[in-house]
Amino acid sequence: MSESREFCPRCGDPVPERRDPLPGEPRGRDALLCDDCYFEDFDLVDAPDRIEVLVCSGCGAVRRGESWRDVGARDYTDVAVDEVAEALGVHVDAADVEWGVEPEQVDENTVRMHCRFSGVVRGTLRSAEVTVPVKISRGTCDRCGRIAGGYYAGIVQVRADERDLTPAERAEALEIAETYVADQEADGDREAFITEVVETDDGPDIKLSSNRLAQNVATRITESLGGSFESYPTLVTEDGDGNEVYRVTFAVRLPKYAEGEIVDPEDGDGPVLVTGVSGRLQGVRLASGAEYTSAFADAEAPDATRLGTRDDATETTVVTVEDENAIQVLDPVTYEAKTVPNPAFVDDDADSVLAFEHGGEVHLVPEEGAEPTAPSPRRRD
Repeated sequence: MSESREFCPRCGDPVPERRDPLPGEPRGRDALLCDDCYFEDFDLVDAPDRIEVLVCSGCGAVRRGESWRDVGARDYTDVAVDEVAEALGVHVDAADVEWGVEPEQVDENTVRMHCRFSGVVRGTLRSAEVTVPVKISRGTCDRCGRIAGGYYAGIVQVRADERDLTPAERAEALEIAETYVADQEADGDREAFITEVVETDDGPDIKLSSNRLAQNVATRITESLGGSFESYPTLVTEDGDGNEVYRVTFAVRLPKYAEGEIVDPEDGDGPVLVTGVSGRLQGVRLASGAEYTSAFADAEAPDATRLGTRDDATETTVVTVEDENAIQVLDPVTYEAKTVPNPAFVDDDADSVLAFEHGGEVHLVPEEGAEPTAPSPRRRD
């Protein structure tokens, strides 16, 4: 009786009995070959003869297909390693694959990659070595080209209502814009960038790459600094499909009063040091140290008179504490002893205080960061 065996379809030699292939494993003619015939045409690694990489000279992004990608490479050798890893293919039958690469810098624009591979195929350890030259070319990505060309779609104009911006407000508005845009870039949005910041006497004009970006920046500025903004679109062109393209200006208007200003709401209770402008005007009564909150929304205080700022206050000597309601200090302008209200923010044993003189009247001012969070328990406003 003859033995039933499988034979190699190429050489005719008998082959050992094999299990049926699992789902997804090769089922074609090559799977039936004996080991000798199978390995005659076997390549463990499929590698291109040469790889060309286009790198943006401005930001280091790499062109892949029709788009640019930020790869975060430290140098062009890292770029070459990444590109080779993308381009090389290992045979589907190989298991337990290990590989390593040794870059050789040939010149400024060429890196020769020496790659070593090993894997188990049909129970046999196979290895291969390939060398792939990587040519680095430099260009300009779409993003850097737009920045260089001064492209922008939205503008955020930061201004204040009936006053100049304070240096702190200018700095914070720019920090908010830069931080938000940097976060968008970090999340992979290559179209997010600040084209230019134009400083004017009234405030900064921040030019951004998209209207969406500009609107989000304007929103964050008003959330942090108070106020509101309005948008003003301007038709600039039409795209290739005939759709209208608008450039939008987002006019941010910060509140009428800034933190650190001293104002008189003219409600009979005396001046207020402004400590907050988000939503409603908030502050500290200089006469008592009690909290103040405007009855009007949007940080409005109708008919309030500007008296100065905390920076106008100077240190002066405490002559004597008369009682819990009155204290005698030297007038910072005339150096005469004057009795003024004793607010809650003044320590009973203080030797000196900050004082502000306006119209012949002296008002005590709390140190920065010393404003109370609730009305003082020792008196009422």
